[in-house]
Amino acid sequence: MKLKYVYFKNKLKVALIGQSLFGQEVYSHLCKEGHRVVGVFTVPDKDGKADPLALAAEKNGTPVFKFPRWRVKGKTIKEVVEAYRSVGAELNVLPFCTQFIPMDVIDSPKHGSIIYHPSILPRHRGASAINWTLIMGDKKAGFSVFWADDGLDTGPILLQRSCDVEPNDTVDALYNRFLFPEGIKAMVEAVQLIADGKAARMPQSEEAATYEGIQKKENAEISWDQSAEALHNWIRGHDKVPGAWTEINGQVVTFYGSSLLNSSIPPGEPLEIKGARKPGLVTKSGLVLFGNDGKALMVRNLQFEDGKMIPASQYFSAGETSVVELTAEEVKVAETIKVIWAGILSNVPIIEDSTDFFKSGASSMDVVRLVEEIRQKCGGLQLQNEDVYMATKFEDFIQKVVRKLRGEDQEAELVVDYVSKEVNEMTVKMPHQCFINGRFTDADDGKTYDTINPTDGSTICKVSYASLVDVDKAVAAAKDAFENGEWGRMNARERGILMYRLADLLEENQEELATIEALDSGAVYTLALKTHIGMSVQTFRYFAGWCDKIQGTTIPINQARPNRNLTFTRKEPLGVCAIIIPWNYPLMMLAWKSAACLAAGNTLVLKPAQVTPLTALKFAELSVKAGFPKGVINIIPGSGGIAGQRLSEHPDIRKLGFTGSTLIGKQIMKSCAMSNLKKVSLELGGKSPLIIFSDCELDKAVRMGMGAVFFNKGENCIAAGRLFVEESIHDEFVTRVVEEIKKMKIGDPLDRSTDHGPQNHKAHLEKLLQYCEAGVKEGATLVYGGRQVQRPGFFMEPTVFTDVEDHMYLAKEESFGPIMVISKFQNGDIDGVLQRANNTEYGLASGVFTRDINKAMYVSEKLDAGTVFINTYNKTDVAAPFGGVKQSGFGKDLGEEALNEYLKTKTVTLEY
Repeated sequence: MKLKYVYFKNKLKVALIGQSLFGQEVYSHLCKEGHRVVGVFTVPDKDGKADPLALAAEKNGTPVFKFPRWRVKGKTIKEVVEAYRSVGAELNVLPFCTQFIPMDVIDSPKHGSIIYHPSILPRHRGASAINWTLIMGDKKAGFSVFWADDGLDTGPILLQRSCDVEPNDTVDALYNRFLFPEGIKAMVEAVQLIADGKAARMPQSEEAATYEGIQKKENAEISWDQSAEALHNWIRGHDKVPGAWTEINGQVVTFYGSSLLNSSIPPGEPLEIKGARKPGLVTKSGLVLFGNDGKALMVRNLQFEDGKMIPASQYFSAGETSVVELTAEEVKVAETIKVIWAGILSNVPIIEDSTDFFKSGASSMDVVRLVEEIRQKCGGLQLQNEDVYMATKFEDFIQKVVRKLRGEDQEAELVVDYVSKEVNEMTVKMPHQCFINGRFTDADDGKTYDTINPTDGSTICKVSYASLVDVDKAVAAAKDAFENGEWGRMNARERGILMYRLADLLEENQEELATIEALDSGAVYTLALKTHIGMSVQTFRYFAGWCDKIQGTTIPINQARPNRNLTFTRKEPLGVCAIIIPWNYPLMMLAWKSAACLAAGNTLVLKPAQVTPLTALKFAELSVKAGFPKGVINIIPGSGGIAGQRLSEHPDIRKLGFTGSTLIGKQIMKSCAMSNLKKVSLELGGKSPLIIFSDCELDKAVRMGMGAVFFNKGENCIAAGRLFVEESIHDEFVTRVVEEIKKMKIGDPLDRSTDHGPQNHKAHLEKLLQYCEAGVKEGATLVYGGRQVQRPGFFMEPTVFTDVEDHMYLAKEESFGPIMVISKFQNGDIDGVLQRANNTEYGLASGVFTRDINKAMYVSEKLDAGTVFINTYNKTDVAAPFGGVKQSGFGKDLGEEALNEYLKTKTVTLEY
């Protein structure tokens, strides 16, 4: 028989003295850990409502004492102390206590008393410690659990915990993110350390000690002769209580939701503020304020003397909202909400139109309850906490709810100035303007350019030509969305839902998107439907699934004895990312980069290729329908030399992803380094070798070899730029290829029977013709093609060159077109052909055809390329990483590895 030994930790009889939800949570956790809470001493009911700590204790059968005070005129109240001593506590725990507790109570238990204080003592002693942590601009915040003594927050330290202060933290944000959850754990840990006889008593130093008084409304007025950062710290240090205020037009106005403004100042309407050196600016995003250092900050919400709160952006239109009449169905909703208010405000006999939620005793926890109860009982109606703060009176709250039900509180409906065409048996509707901050707009200077249909050379429409101002606006919008917008606050799973929804919309509109792709890029419609659009849909679905699976790791490290350490990593988004895409797969290249970027939590500014902007702009429209918040996705059509160069130099962009030529990639990399050393990933040129051995399955090698070259008209980054065919099958291979080319139908890409469409644009066609001329001049044999097709548009014959020697231009440079470059290699010379295949500065893709698996694996190991295809070609998948080596670039698209291109790793080490 085996004996089972169970180790029971030492447990204490605890008196809990305090109040609030924090006190309730400490009580619940102590009970769960097996400590016996013998009595709870809290404040009397307020307006008929019991404190959360009292409610939890009474429900659990713990004795609860509600004393209004513990002493009178400096003397302890005898009856109160007797009631306290009757519970026989071994330790007093004060998680949050606003009452003065006499020292004979503090010292009474065997183990004394411990107190929670929300600062890193001895700094910020006093009752407004969190406020002063922010007001003073501290970079670290934290809390202390200390032994109570007869001083004011001066007792010996038992334990402390700290965290970084984020740039836009408020009192609530800091409390909810760290001080509340970690403070509860620390209080319970402290009790156990005392029970086990391991609790520390570290005397506080007086050298760094500070004491600040309680912050009240009367001393929270803003002093304007300070830097922007100091103003920001003052405002956020008083948010939400007591509220930093100033005087505007003779009225006291309180500011909430401050953030530093690091981007360019948005346009707005001036607002005179008493004492301010410079008028504020009421903008679409909020109220911009200026420090004495010329820098700026932005405030999101304003509250007036009557308690009404509004978005700062609506200051000049605050009084324009009219009262809406309710329908019968809306009256039912209002009645349900009145019952919910009555349940929360149990101390209020009747809920009237003038009943104020907060003046009736509601707290921030009641806001959460109100929002969740309305969602549960009103058909899933989704409100935000801010909706309650902005409509505190019942009448105003119902008006806000009704407007939300009617959709009147939503962003203005997207206005699109479509260019429409009747084509491919449908009406195609194409946006053609810049897409910045959730709306389509002309370029700042009004400039446009023509986008051309390569099938006949006609103009499809005029497209906005983004200027430097437009780029800066787009980056500012993306930065604001990341730092202050809904996107930055959204949890990962919600982000994934938006991406799934966008994938569904791409799929629902695939015929229109494929038609636009055929018109704008010359892609054969059937190929566009399957690959250009189909893989875009797959890419967004794949990365949508990754959103809530991005995670760091825990790392065992050497402990700092006698203490212990925990080290872990966090994967965090970079911020604003720029994406510059090529013209060969306009929508698919957009998806490959932007899906990973968005899944990681970044915002983006994307510049499509100048000659193929239309599916990117249609994508922008669909992103709004999917529910992406404004500023998350921005599309700026225009030139690489202006818009693209500005993106690579912009100081607010943290990552740039580029697909294009090696020459431009080098320039981008240099600009990114010289500006702010932004992270870069580059997918550049290629000269992908395809080796065909005599022991291959020849029919398959011919078919797939042609696909390796002619797929998407040869405008394919991984196209086989050079074929090496073993001598014994060389002639037969060439003959079969030419026979198959003659069967290909060249024509209108919208014709379902077309095999080969036009080249993307006129300049590219001319470059391909020059490429063929260079090959002939150097002595290569032009077996087939090499000419422009005699018909309107930019069509080129599929072309085959043989006898291409290693020194020739055709052997070294990429054509990026339908030109098959064939070189012969000696029978059995595996290492020789590998040396020739690797003799290039490019390394994007490669391939081998052979029935010999050992040969195939040997060749795949020796080929110096990012991808190797064996007995197949062009087989990419959303789950498989894609990218090159050498001068074909670095970084990966697709697969889990692509996420790392848009994430940063933060290492966190704590001591406990």
